[in-house]
Amino acid sequence: MNIHTLFVCKSCSAVLDHEDADDRAEGNQLFLKLLEAQKNNSTYSTLNIQPVGCLWSCVEKRSCVVSFVCRQKYTYHFVDLTEDSTSDLLQFSQLYQKSEDGYVLPAKIPGKLRSHLLARILPTPESIPT
Repeated sequence: MNIHTLFVCKSCSAVLDHEDADDRAEGNQLFLKLLEAQKNNSTYSTLNIQPVGCLWSCVEKRSCVVSFVCRQKYTYHFVDLTEDSTSDLLQFSQLYQKSEDGYVLPAKIPGKLRSHLLARILPTPESIPT
């Protein structure tokens, strides 16, 4: 069984100084809490929500950044998300998990999430050792 992970940046903000922990965006922390609150929802229990220190998108002045990752599937990197994006992300997670290769048709990406997609990265070939 493949593990589907939603990486959520804990530190991205419009402030570029990662040296100071106080500069972390409160919005990102709230966003993470809203997503983590869904862990008890059986619909989303197969999604591993993983906070990470940095997804390095704030250098482009992007905030509230997440990435959907699963071995041998496309990776999706969304930026500039808001609290309103949580339900769209969770709906997207269902489409992503059901897709054999992770590809979700752009027209199927829920709500305004499509306009927040920064990158869709090709799956890692099976020939690359893990």
